[in-house]
Amino acid sequence: MRLLNTLALLSLLTAPPLCAQVTLGRSGPEGEPLRRQEWRVPSPDTDIAARALLFRPAGAGPFRLAVIAHASTQNVLRRAQMPQPEYRALAAFLVAHGFAVLVPERLGHGATGGRYVEDQGGCDEADYARAGRATAEEISLALDYLQRQDFIRRDAAVVIGHSAGGWGALALANADPKAVSAIIAFAPGRGGHANDEPNKVCAPHALFAAAAEFGKAARIPVTSLVAANDSYFSPALSKALADAFRGGGGKDDFRTLPAVGSEGHWMIETETGVQAASSALARALNPTMNAPRPMATKKP
Repeated sequence: MRLLNTLALLSLLTAPPLCAQVTLGRSGPEGEPLRRQEWRVPSPDTDIAARALLFRPAGAGPFRLAVIAHASTQNVLRRAQMPQPEYRALAAFLVAHGFAVLVPERLGHGATGGRYVEDQGGCDEADYARAGRATAEEISLALDYLQRQDFIRRDAAVVIGHSAGGWGALALANADPKAVSAIIAFAPGRGGHANDEPNKVCAPHALFAAAAEFGKAARIPVTSLVAANDSYFSPALSKALADAFRGGGGKDDFRTLPAVGSEGHWMIETETGVQAASSALARALNPTMNAPRPMATKKP
């Protein structure tokens, strides 16, 4: 009976409203902080609009767009109970740098509900490439929709992914470099904390192979960042992933950041973590800031 009740609850949590009409765009007034506003954006399921939050600077724009792709879990109950992701400290940093910031909630999570299209499969036979491409498609749909708004620039967007969202961002490195100028991945990967055990990853060889596959098609430079005390994807494993991505042909500026809090995997959700990553973030957002200046030539 308990199992039947759980299954019934899951069906309610993940099913779209009956006879709901999908309406995209703004779904509420602007508020505080940072002109916070609820939006609905496209999802791979045409019957479900993905919930999203938008933050932006003062003024009419047009602004560069930053899309933040949230973390995920294979656990269906945890996904259904996830609150709307905000990444408020990171959003504040990005808005201060002139970006409008979209944080979409993907299918199978929280209030958006619907079928979880990013499923990687079992631990031993995990299909990380398929899962990453599914995440990338969801990020791309939201990004493309916002770039058609009159207050958003149609070029030079930035995709920032966290954990599974970062893995999807790596898969999106094959996008048009004119539309997306940079990808920043915080502890990208899938299969971490296998069986809820720290520093254990499902089928790491499959993860490296998928990273190399993503690198073959990559056209956008990536910055990968991981905290020294990340127990989902350790600095050593994360560096191996970045090396595999580069081995496939992609560009990845891999950096290990200082330990933050008791679990570095969640650093980007905190003000302390954003501060620790601020220099690397600023460099990735504006790659020309640290470019070498041309040497002055003496006149003959």
